[in-house]
Amino acid sequence: MSLPVYDWGTAPAHLMTRRQLRGAGLRPGGHDPVAILRCRACHARPARTCIRPAWLYDARLAVPKRTPTLRQEEALDRAMAARQTCQGCGIRQPHCLPRHDRRCAGCAAGDLAVAA
Repeated sequence: MSLPVYDWGTAPAHLMTRRQLRGAGLRPGGHDPVAILRCRACHARPARTCIRPAWLYDARLAVPKRTPTLRQEEALDRAMAARQTCQGCGIRQPHCLPRHDRRCAGCAAGDLAVAA
């Protein structure tokens, strides 16, 4: 059995994408998609096969998102600290550093100045 297909802007209000569910504080809760949403570009071309379809879930069957435990939050913080801490100066940056050397822009520019 195939899923019903809706064009952009024509789906019923209770059908949401995963991103919309997440924004509403919900998750699918193990339920499969109930419909497909055609992208905005394909809306103008009805005969075209959609290249970026989105799965739609029934919000009435969705359940609240789980809240992480304190230990899970601590583990996530440690993981982010490893990605954000400069290997050169040891300062934690507000963003993830490049994976190839894990150094901030100041430390990377300092090495370039020394090499020149």
